[in-house]
Amino acid sequence: MHQLIEDDMTHESPRWLNSTEEQAWRGLLRAFEQLVTRTGRPIQSEFGLSAADYTVLAELTRIPDGRLRVLELAKVLGWEKSRVSHHMARMSKRGLVEREVCSYDRRGVYVSVTPLGRAAIEEAAPRHVEDVRRLFLDHLTAGQIAFLAEITEGLVDNLTRTPELP
Repeated sequence: MHQLIEDDMTHESPRWLNSTEEQAWRGLLRAFEQLVTRTGRPIQSEFGLSAADYTVLAELTRIPDGRLRVLELAKVLGWEKSRVSHHMARMSKRGLVEREVCSYDRRGVYVSVTPLGRAAIEEAAPRHVEDVRRLFLDHLTAGQIAFLAEITEGLVDNLTRTPELP
């Protein structure tokens, strides 16, 4: 099956981007990279949290008990399981999260936010939200924000449903 897909792909001409599509794609990438960098730098320097740390803590603290299986966290973050496992090991060493084996499924592992991790995100969140507003939201109208939310929800939904090619 994989060979058939590869053969089909090699015989088709690429569907090149037109100038507007390229502008949209490159603009999205540049804006995303700059937003991640500009919102992540102060969180790192002022609070000692990397952008990845902040993202993990934000996801865990959205849940009432602050606890998810590693596979669920990987899915929510859009990360590979190995990346989540490695990052959880680093965060665990710093006391931000705890890992525990699932009592009813020994293969499953839970990760939960610790009191130290909760305190860290509670301290960093006001700065992060202010930066998100200042660098992103304050430059858009309410209608643009709603439309962008609709667009990104559709993109994420499509990416979740579309299998990766080999």
